[in-house]
Amino acid sequence: MTTITTHFLERPGVRLRYEVRGSGPLLVVTGAPMAAADFAALADALAADHTVVTHDPRGISGSVLDDPAEDSTPELRADDLAAILDALGAESADVFGSSGGAVTGLSLVERHPSRVRTLVAHEPPCVELLPEAAEQRAVVDDIIETFHRDGLGAAFGKFMANAGFDQPAGPPGEPSEQAMADGARFLAHELRGTTRYVPDVAALKAAPCRIVVGVGAESGRLLTYRTSAALAGLLGTEPVEFPGDHGGFLGEAEEFAGVLRKVLAG
Repeated sequence: MTTITTHFLERPGVRLRYEVRGSGPLLVVTGAPMAAADFAALADALAADHTVVTHDPRGISGSVLDDPAEDSTPELRADDLAAILDALGAESADVFGSSGGAVTGLSLVERHPSRVRTLVAHEPPCVELLPEAAEQRAVVDDIIETFHRDGLGAAFGKFMANAGFDQPAGPPGEPSEQAMADGARFLAHELRGTTRYVPDVAALKAAPCRIVVGVGAESGRLLTYRTSAALAGLLGTEPVEFPGDHGGFLGEAEEFAGVLRKVLAG
């Protein structure tokens, strides 16, 4: 059994919750809005040869905000990760970020370039890089308006459709109260800030770290496949293929961890 220690860190306006497990080189695993629990299987698979840090992003799950109405931005989340590294006494770490967490990782490189050794940015939703960026901004605004008008289910249906996912025939079960709260937080206070992020390509290319863009082997139909390809093109690299689709680490954790190990090893 992997030993997991849970920690709390007081930051301006938020009490961050993070977990540490394993031994070896430090690896931060981050999502947005996905919480530490969503990366548990991947973290367990990596803990044999890495010290893995997972966390609840600000306002999500156990990371509680002083002001629940405060918006989450990639910049705030990046500063949170730098503060966690400070709390661990770590000068730098490898970082794996998925989805909005990949955007957080990109912002971390821009704002704190010396803190990152290798960033693996798995399917960042950098829609501002697409030719239809203005259309995507309007879609996001409509999703948020739908949430406030018609509720979580209606808005999330639009979000999933725009992302390129097939809509399920019906829910597998009732979502937990925490999942509902995190979904509402994401739609009301995180989605717009994440999707409006514009990578500073010059800063990313000048940073003293390696940046690898990851895509899912089964993500070809997804919006984030195109955003990832666009970012990799601007960075002058080729995307690295990972098992599964946008959430491949959920169902194929061991295989996903194997690819991630190879990427981090260079």
